[in-house]
Amino acid sequence: MFDSVRRHSRVLQFVLVLLIFPSFVVFGIQGYQSFAEGNTSVARVDGRDITQVEWDNAHRNQIQQLQQRMPGADPKLFDAPEFKQRTLEGLVQDRVLFAAAHDQHLSPTDAQLARFYQTDPNYTWLIQADKATREGLLAARGLNEGMLDAQVRQELAMRQVLQGVGGSTLATSAAATAALNAFFQQREVQVALFSAKDQMTQVQVSDAEVQAYYADAAHASQFMAAESVAVEYLLLDLAAVSASVSVSDEELRKYYDENAARYGQPEERRARHILVKTGGGADKAQAKAKAESLLAELSKGRDRFVDLARKSSDDPDSGAKGGDLDWSSRGGMVSKALEDAVFGLKKGELAATAVESEFGFHIVELTDVRGGGKRSFDSVRSEIEAEVKKQLAQRRFADAAEQFTNLVEQEDSLQPVATRLKLELRRQDNLTRAGAGAADALLGNPKVLEAVFRAQNLAGKRNTEVVETAANQLFAAHVLKHVSARKKTLEEVKDQARIAVQFQKAAAAAKAEGEARLKDWRAKPEQASGLAAPVLHSRAKQAALPPAIADAVLRAPTSSLPGWLGVDLGAEGYAVVKLLKVADADPAALGDPQQSRSQYAQLWSRAETDAYLKALRQRYKAQMTAKPAAAATGVEGAASR
Repeated sequence: MFDSVRRHSRVLQFVLVLLIFPSFVVFGIQGYQSFAEGNTSVARVDGRDITQVEWDNAHRNQIQQLQQRMPGADPKLFDAPEFKQRTLEGLVQDRVLFAAAHDQHLSPTDAQLARFYQTDPNYTWLIQADKATREGLLAARGLNEGMLDAQVRQELAMRQVLQGVGGSTLATSAAATAALNAFFQQREVQVALFSAKDQMTQVQVSDAEVQAYYADAAHASQFMAAESVAVEYLLLDLAAVSASVSVSDEELRKYYDENAARYGQPEERRARHILVKTGGGADKAQAKAKAESLLAELSKGRDRFVDLARKSSDDPDSGAKGGDLDWSSRGGMVSKALEDAVFGLKKGELAATAVESEFGFHIVELTDVRGGGKRSFDSVRSEIEAEVKKQLAQRRFADAAEQFTNLVEQEDSLQPVATRLKLELRRQDNLTRAGAGAADALLGNPKVLEAVFRAQNLAGKRNTEVVETAANQLFAAHVLKHVSARKKTLEEVKDQARIAVQFQKAAAAAKAEGEARLKDWRAKPEQASGLAAPVLHSRAKQAALPPAIADAVLRAPTSSLPGWLGVDLGAEGYAVVKLLKVADADPAALGDPQQSRSQYAQLWSRAETDAYLKALRQRYKAQMTAKPAAAATGVEGAASR
């Protein structure tokens, strides 16, 4: 039910971070009251500074904890400016809560502390370990039991500051129902679209307008040619090494002989049968007698097999096909007894007696045999050659990789490397930092682009370093030409600029027409024409409306209905909307009433908690002076250790 709430809320942008990042445990009252001096201040709470060193340490600790929880995660992900800023915000919030807890004289009792240790899974080790082990674990963290108790008391006191607000929220059934009905109410509307596309043929664009649009600094980004390079590059992989491997016929024949079993063809047999079923109340002696009677009839002339199978077989599938069981190899038949009988006959032979299986009695005839021989050397020569080359390439790749790396580092171009190792020297023009223009998907690899566009490689004096792009795959490049980002000339983009101006004027014309119609229809509603059929729109059940219109419909006042509103669609044009009526929320959208009220109460509690936190920040004059990019410079190294 609350999916639309989540979709419309920017507050949840970093919800994943908030869920993953553990709450800060501040370093004790004494540590809080004696901040390090001589460091740059990045924030200030209650007259006390938070320093750059404290920020760096807190963020480093956060990354270490995240790496313990998600060992495979890339540390660089958590070192983004947004995450660093989130760390600082957490520090500020903790200092605000600490100050509030101190002023409110909040201090958890011994009983509360003991209950916390017993119920919080993060402290299971503390309860279960013996005294010596517990002391050792705490010492490894630079703590003793007294210090840990002080820290946990402090954290619990800080939690109590918010529990008094979040835990006392009153969300009555009437309030929840009213709020949810308002949020999910339905609105019936009609829409008239005035599209910029429809105006394209009506507007004219002069050369002067094109020149002015091109010269406008606000449009400069539209005409930028991205930084690009022309590169030569080499790829060393198993296929390249394999291409340089030659294998004699003698070696191939030896491999063929040593792996003869791999080139044998399994024998397949085709048979037909007539089944006289037993089980399910059928008398076994009678079934056997019937099978022997049919067998005796066939001994007089097997040309009757098909007709007898169709008339007398209790196997409906094969019976319809005259008893045919199709081709089968060893292990492929449903009955081992039947299979043994089939593979014990000669081609064209009829089993002398009825074959008993778990299904009943079978009259069996072997109609054909194929396979069972060995594929010739000539028929598998190419297959063997590819396999042998692959095996040799895998053994030789390590030596080739070392040679490739040394040559790339020693040479000033890639041509000698390509000649020496018999590799294909490839070329790519107009390759951008984003990988645009690459005909080879390999050039879109982030590691490749990073190496190619490294500052020391752009001059083209040396080859790039060797990059491992995948298992058994090495890449190296040489920049032939580097073109810096530039604004294209007017001649290069004249057509593009003309179309842009045309769209701009068309959108303005569509807006003017829409605004004129809106004015007329408000004055004379009975003359409104061109409105689409009415549709019902709500947050829970959205009609097929452009987002700008859908949002405007839900924001529109409903004091006087029917009502009119205009919606500027920017480059798309303009829309006139007639709001016909407002209906109550669809009960289906509200879901389970009890669950809805519970979710509403949670949202209301969160809103009150956020408001209280904001008030506390103002009371304790919390200020952040650092920008996101100013966070710790040494965190990357710590994260990678």
